[in-house]
Amino acid sequence: THSGDVTFFPPGLGAWGKINVASDLIVAVSFKFFNSFGPQSNGNPVCGRKIKATAPGGKTVTVSVEDKCASCAQFDLDMSPGAFDQLADERVGRLHGVTW
Repeated sequence: THSGDVTFFPPGLGAWGKINVASDLIVAVSFKFFNSFGPQSNGNPVCGRKIKATAPGGKTVTVSVEDKCASCAQFDLDMSPGAFDQLADERVGRLHGVTW
């Protein structure tokens, strides 16, 4: 189990060439976590993996890894707005202590 902060971003063209939209339940993982599976973007084993994230209040969302996040700490997640909305209102901006 990992724990970190969760933010959201406007998706588009992901790290491995797939285009996503705000309503897709996707996530970008940190470069450090991403690279632990190998340095390549296309064909990286973490691509498409499912992550179940649980916010401190107990709300959960299952997301697909579709991108990597340059500014995230090792176990932080950067979600699409559609995924973040399953955990909290976007006005919160950042959730702390999310486990996955």
